[in-house]
Amino acid sequence: MSPIRSATVAALASAVLATTLTACQFGGEERDTSPIVIAADLELSGASATVGKAYQRALELKVEQLNSSGALDGRRVELTVKDNRSDASESLRNINDFGADPRVSAIIMGGCNECAVGAVRTIDEKRVPTIALAPSGAVTNPVGQRRYVFKLAPNAADNAAALTGELRRGGAREVGLLHSDDDYGREGLAALQREFAKAGVKVRRVEQVRATDTDVARQVGAVTTGKPDALVLWTPPEQASLAAVAAQAAGFRGSLYLDASAAGDLFLGTAARATERATLVFTQTMVIDDVIATTPAKAARRQWFQDYTARFGGYHGSSSFAADAVQLIADAAVRAGGEPGAVNRDGIRDVLETSQLDGLSGPIRMTPDNHSGLMPQALTTLVARNGRWRLAG
Repeated sequence: MSPIRSATVAALASAVLATTLTACQFGGEERDTSPIVIAADLELSGASATVGKAYQRALELKVEQLNSSGALDGRRVELTVKDNRSDASESLRNINDFGADPRVSAIIMGGCNECAVGAVRTIDEKRVPTIALAPSGAVTNPVGQRRYVFKLAPNAADNAAALTGELRRGGAREVGLLHSDDDYGREGLAALQREFAKAGVKVRRVEQVRATDTDVARQVGAVTTGKPDALVLWTPPEQASLAAVAAQAAGFRGSLYLDASAAGDLFLGTAARATERATLVFTQTMVIDDVIATTPAKAARRQWFQDYTARFGGYHGSSSFAADAVQLIADAAVRAGGEPGAVNRDGIRDVLETSQLDGLSGPIRMTPDNHSGLMPQALTTLVARNGRWRLAG
């Protein structure tokens, strides 16, 4: 090789090496270290404040855990929370504010069905990816009109099928039904009627309760008239507890069956005696201390249960949904990419739409045709024993 050619090759090699070193040296400057801002619209006051505050605690704990884990490729999650006062109009104002804030990557909404359903149009217009913790199917259906809206909560059809199976196993042929006076309650009524028709279960009487009701004795008296084999409660936790106590006071001796929306605290408090031996369809995480952690997912659920209980002095069943929502959004923000420092809402939406996670609540699968991610396999059967929920069997 000639000296000139040798020098040329050496120079080229040096240039390539220098370029590589420069990229390595300055690659850190190009890495996105901007915060992932998650806005939360929660029921921190009003009729649904109990579950709203549980969501807030769960969000704060999960954000703290993610930020300390270093798992977000150098990024951190920032949480901003607004109280919607359990009011759909106030919730819509919050959603408008969050959508107009260019720093916000995504929104998490609480368990208020009316709030979530009332905001879907605004969410899609502002193109801000949102995960609602409200169970109503209308939150995510029809999917074509809710491209930016996702749901992480038990589904009425899955709950109804599971409850009907438990009623059949328990030998119940006639039931009274108490459901919430909202979209999810009416959806549950329709789902139960379909399942009952297939299983040969007869509904003797149906009554409704509002989330603001503090006395449900009249409705409970009506649905237990004629002594049905079982009473099905498809209501928020507070009304379910009131109904159980009222049924006991009315001398009802049948069995109690509760939908997942009735799940609240692990310990049943003042309703402990009235709910003894009641059946609840819910996620396994509520009673993960009864489960042997044979998989990494179960171990993570047990750790979440322990961390939440240690921090807040008790466990709320719905807390895992809020934590999973944070995980889904944070993962999507990292995977979505885009210009460093710029919020990529469309990219986050696209990633969320195909997300799969063995979450703290159970298996979660989103698809373009199904924005309600909690799988039926996440549900199991719990039984009230000695003042708390236990795994059945």
